[in-house]
Amino acid sequence: MYIAIEGVIGVGKTTLARLLQSTFQANLLLEIFEENPFLSDFYGDRARYAFQTQIFFLLSRYHQQRQGVRDALASNPWLLSDYTFDKDRLFAEVNLHGDELDMYFKVHEALAEKITKPDLVVYLQADTDVLMQRIAQRDRPYERQMEVDYIAILNQTYETHFANYPAQRCLTINTNHLDYVRHPEDLENVNQRIRQALKLAPFQESLPIDI
Repeated sequence: MYIAIEGVIGVGKTTLARLLQSTFQANLLLEIFEENPFLSDFYGDRARYAFQTQIFFLLSRYHQQRQGVRDALASNPWLLSDYTFDKDRLFAEVNLHGDELDMYFKVHEALAEKITKPDLVVYLQADTDVLMQRIAQRDRPYERQMEVDYIAILNQTYETHFANYPAQRCLTINTNHLDYVRHPEDLENVNQRIRQALKLAPFQESLPIDI
């Protein structure tokens, strides 16, 4: 069973994936982003470095997912990832324009055919101001120039994408008031929501669903 956790920058994807790993006794596939040599420059000048940044991420994640997902599922029936291959396309829609965007879409479409799709995507929502607070709290150097307008546009892009995602393969969870690290009951709530979505025992049939 392949579960991918998605959401905008700062929503808590990696934290949740790590916390759920032991619960599901799953292999873990985490996004590699710090190796991108254009990332720091991109946040300083998005227009200039967007294409290089997007193409690097696209190819890097393609290689990681094509081999990594297959190997992980071969050694363990459970896999948790903190991103999907579709993620890069969402960022490209925001960061690229014109011929660059057209070229990106063609490359992405060709590569996506060879990527294993998750059985379930857990889409984590949060308001833009909450995302900005979380980004500031983790204080990654290359994110210190992050603009609220950029996060707001990304947030809307994600909302539009997952509003049209197949409902049977997507679980949407609002995280504005969740803290998995400090409050174990929040983590257990998410665990139960995932089990209910996958129809796995044990789960609580009467669990309240807040979307």
